[in-house]
Amino acid sequence: MARRALEPAAVLLVLAALAAVAAGGDIRHQDDDAPKIPGCSNDFVLVKVRTWINQKDKIEFVGVGARFGPKIESKEKQSNWTNLLLPDTSDCCTPPKEKVAGDILLVERGNCTFTTKARVAESAGASAIIIINDKQELYKMVCETNETNLDIGIPAVLLPKDAGSSLERSLSSGEVLVELYSPDRPLVDTAEVFLWLMAVGTILCASYWSAWSAREADIEQEKLLKDGHEVPPNFEAGGSSGMVEINMVSAILFVVIASCFLITLYKKMSHWFVELLVVIFCIGGVEGLQTCLVGLLSMSRWFKPAAGSFVKVPFFGAVSYLTLAVCPFCIVFAVLWGVYRRLSFAWIGQDILGITLIVTVIQIVRIPNLKVGSALLSCAFLYDIFWVFISKMIFHESVMIVVARGDKTDEDGVPMLLKIPRMFDPWGGYSIIGFGDILLPGLLVAFALRYDWAAKKTLQSGYFLWSMVAYGSGLLITYVALNLMDGHGQPALLYIVPFTIGTFLALGMKRGELRNLWTKGQPERVCTHMHTHPSPKDSPVAVSSTS
Repeated sequence: MARRALEPAAVLLVLAALAAVAAGGDIRHQDDDAPKIPGCSNDFVLVKVRTWINQKDKIEFVGVGARFGPKIESKEKQSNWTNLLLPDTSDCCTPPKEKVAGDILLVERGNCTFTTKARVAESAGASAIIIINDKQELYKMVCETNETNLDIGIPAVLLPKDAGSSLERSLSSGEVLVELYSPDRPLVDTAEVFLWLMAVGTILCASYWSAWSAREADIEQEKLLKDGHEVPPNFEAGGSSGMVEINMVSAILFVVIASCFLITLYKKMSHWFVELLVVIFCIGGVEGLQTCLVGLLSMSRWFKPAAGSFVKVPFFGAVSYLTLAVCPFCIVFAVLWGVYRRLSFAWIGQDILGITLIVTVIQIVRIPNLKVGSALLSCAFLYDIFWVFISKMIFHESVMIVVARGDKTDEDGVPMLLKIPRMFDPWGGYSIIGFGDILLPGLLVAFALRYDWAAKKTLQSGYFLWSMVAYGSGLLITYVALNLMDGHGQPALLYIVPFTIGTFLALGMKRGELRNLWTKGQPERVCTHMHTHPSPKDSPVAVSSTS
């Protein structure tokens, strides 16, 4: 369809898509900076609380272990089933009237410190204590700075409010047994490998499509000049008037508008707002999927006639018969994803729509030179760092990660992400990457391939191969940092941008082409064409022109 149908959805999606790589299972808290002291120096870990009610295996809850007390077993086989008990004092700030024979106490948060509750439970004979938070979040249980002699011998686990309430209801209906264990996350999950391949493959395909379109346009221009025709003043690389070229002003404004949009998402995030984002994503996804399918099918001799025949459609203008045939399938696909997006396998549809949209945008939007590309990525670099890290100081939480995960809604994150379930992670969740972490570097990589083809460079002597290696390396470092930071969200552009721009600048300086890359964005070349013009005596006069 016409580009004007794509632009509104694509622009909004790109603005919403600058999300950092993040992993499921993050602990949200307000005690991250509490110092470690003797007897209170455990690393915070997520804890599985598996339950049996009246000898029947029931739901498994997730809590967080305290900084004090012994470490919780990491393997399920080494943990024990223990009876769960409600003490006569619900907050466990005072000793219970009856001794507890090795049971686990379920108590409410409040009225005294976490360490006081643990000491009281231990003195009563409990083997562990589970504390119910007064909110849905998982807060980290730390010690007071003035506490000493913290020799607590039982583990303590904090559960969110809804999980604790469910356990309290279960205790009223019969015997409840619980098992506490904290399995280790794998060092590398296959989801991260596949997500890396998806991101690199998306840029690879989009770059070749963009370069192929530019080469076809150059060939057409050469034919026009060779045949003595004038090149139309509105002729654009790519063979289509639908190409959009970014300039310095739009590169800077892009990040400013993106910041405003992100704040709007953060402040207005609600069920209806997410529904609106889903609709916008579906519109953009339909355009992206349709454009990619038409492009692929047009290469086949079976579909070429349909791709070359057009019909005039109101508002959209001239549309090929192939586009009209593919459009209903794309609409149905996007609508089905939108309706069933909460199913466990819906991530497949989201990734298909997202990848095709990114490929389409990279094919349409182009960077004219390295100066504009560097400005765009540098602004996005600062944007990523600010909204992932610095925003915590202002909003007390990372704005970008909150928006990416959809923390303030019942949705599993906003749709402007590629995601894959963590298949071998006992904690589940998804590995995710924002569209912006693929799209923005992808614009620079596509520029590199267009330049290489125009300059007739080989892979080794060009810039595309090394730009792809730089992007892949930067994304790989992102995942290494993600694992070192125990799954806390990382701004991917923090690592990708220095790799990609640094590689471009270093190679350009070494080869003496940096000035040309920086300003012109096209290789130096002279094309001589002979134009014949009849003289008054009908004798041809050769006139040379350069381009």
